[in-house]
Amino acid sequence: MSIAELRRVTRTAGEAGPRVGRRIRLPDNRAAVLFLAPFAIGAVALTLGPIIMSLYLSFTDYNLLQDPGWVGLTNYERMLTDTRLHTSLAVTFTYVIVGVPLQLAVALLLAVVLDKGMRALPFYRSAFYLPSLLGTSVAIAMLWRLIFGADGLFNSLLGFVGIESHTSWIGSPDTSLSTIILLHVWTFGSPMVIFLAGLRQIPGELYEAAAVDGAHAWSRFRAITLPLLTPIIFFNLVLAVINSFSAFTQAFVVSGGSGGPADSLLFYTLYLYQEGFGAFRMGYASALAWLLLLIIGAVTAINFWLSKYWVHYDD
Repeated sequence: MSIAELRRVTRTAGEAGPRVGRRIRLPDNRAAVLFLAPFAIGAVALTLGPIIMSLYLSFTDYNLLQDPGWVGLTNYERMLTDTRLHTSLAVTFTYVIVGVPLQLAVALLLAVVLDKGMRALPFYRSAFYLPSLLGTSVAIAMLWRLIFGADGLFNSLLGFVGIESHTSWIGSPDTSLSTIILLHVWTFGSPMVIFLAGLRQIPGELYEAAAVDGAHAWSRFRAITLPLLTPIIFFNLVLAVINSFSAFTQAFVVSGGSGGPADSLLFYTLYLYQEGFGAFRMGYASALAWLLLLIIGAVTAINFWLSKYWVHYDD
């Protein structure tokens, strides 16, 4: 036997030898399954189950009191001629298109100011973040009604500067939506904190090099800060759009659940609530919920598609 054959036989025996009589032990995943079980059960029972049930109910006539009756595409066909639905879509899209950019602009502006390193930074950061925690609460929405009512604080401030006004800014169809958009912009704390974290990740050497080249503050912001911050802007944009389409509490409390004067505060989610729990048309409300899901999914997909033209990553 040659030396090469002897080496091959020895190597083969060495590889096969340890396997003789050895029992293959599978990893014990029982602990992992035990800890994941509550989440899995909750996801199926509280999320996946209701989603599937709502899809079924969207094809039925269901009033919460009697068994649902199958009606096919009738609920979806009704959407084509439902004028209140069209009004709610117009109000909601106006709220999103105007409110989201304004909120992100204010959040970015304050994040840039705070990033300069002012004294008592933790206090200001907490103070600016507080409205995000309270902005969607019932108490703040009721406070908003008092501020912008006919005898509210806003009219008192106008009178202090010599402008007499007894307008109910909440009760006027021309200004009611603007007050809700202002409330939305006021809750800029969450995106501001995320912007501030992103600004801290930009290398200071880039600003120093730009300053040496003679770039002023606006040029440095436009050429360095904005491009490097585009992933954070995109992240905040997607979250803000989804949250804005889902806005409900502000419009419900401020309008008293009616949708405001001339349906000027008839948000999509508020109209869905009125149909499902006010008129007991739960089948139609389920169809409205699925339409909202499709709208949010389509808008999010468009944002991801457009992101390749303006979002700049490190690679």
